[in-house]
Amino acid sequence: MPDGSGSVRRRLYRAPLLVAGAVTMVVAIWGGLIRIGWAAPVPAPAAIESHGPLMVSGFLGILISLERAVGIGKGWVYAAPLMAVLFAVLTLAGTLPPGMAALPGVFAALILCAAYATVIRESPSRHLWVMAIGAACWLAGNILYALGWPVFRVVHWWAGFLVLTIVGERLELNRFLRPSPWTWPLFLAATGTVLGGYLTGLAVPAAGDRISGAGYLMLAGWLGHYDVVRHTVRGEGLPKFVAICLMSGFVWLALGGVILLGWSPLVAGPMYDAALHAIFLGFVFSMIFGHAPIIFPAILELPIRFRTLAYLPLLLLNITLALRIAGDWFLSQTLREWGALGSAAAILFYFLVTASSLRRNRPE
Repeated sequence: MPDGSGSVRRRLYRAPLLVAGAVTMVVAIWGGLIRIGWAAPVPAPAAIESHGPLMVSGFLGILISLERAVGIGKGWVYAAPLMAVLFAVLTLAGTLPPGMAALPGVFAALILCAAYATVIRESPSRHLWVMAIGAACWLAGNILYALGWPVFRVVHWWAGFLVLTIVGERLELNRFLRPSPWTWPLFLAATGTVLGGYLTGLAVPAAGDRISGAGYLMLAGWLGHYDVVRHTVRGEGLPKFVAICLMSGFVWLALGGVILLGWSPLVAGPMYDAALHAIFLGFVFSMIFGHAPIIFPAILELPIRFRTLAYLPLLLLNITLALRIAGDWFLSQTLREWGALGSAAAILFYFLVTASSLRRNRPE
């Protein structure tokens, strides 16, 4: 990978955005641990009450829109991660009314939608359409949040942003496989069911949750059967690690779907916690673990060497998330707290492993 002056210059404006995303993630996780019951100094009151919005529209909004800005290669798209950073700052500051503080999140999603519209006009493809619909879900969720809708009604749209963005990326990679006649129709049926659930939930939350839960199950089944990881899991090194990350994520997505089917409508409570963390932590972070060794080198234009040490945080994440969900099921606060702490440690451990792998391979 070339390391000329151009690469250094690009790193100078990409790295601060990446650092802002990392800081947002750490603060949001810290707030989440206090929220679940751990006694610790409070970094900012909003870090506790806005744990979910900070993780989705803050950290993940910054990371995904930055990755898209790098991939699209147009300077104006960097306004999306900048707006997501501003959303995190204003949310944590807590000095503005919540609706006004949420407005940068709306603009971030709007810019990301415009970015997808631009690339689709230049080079239309199925996977880009899926990712664009994911960005539209983010926009819908952020608008509802800015209008004052409660998080438990908004969170499904945020899930759509993350799930469809990830699924769109998997669809892109699957172009290298020979599709069966059922591949695309089944994919459309699964994603259509998920989206139908979101729309139904606007008027009838219980029915909407169940429909989107069925859609997640269908989507997890589709990914498990058609994704390229069925082949790459038999490889070695990074391809095998990515495949294992993704396969564990498919299982968590299916579990989230089962909980939504069986315990809707979900409001604050143990099963709400279980469903959300199966999807947002189990599915989404398994995908981040799998894609980080590809995304971070692309953003920073630094080579990376895969280290088997990365399996440890992945294992820790899966075990501790299972503990947390067991705590939700058996109403054990101890399991929930230790599960949450273990998951936080797994995430931080993984990013330290990834960052140290980047440094190890920097040219002398």
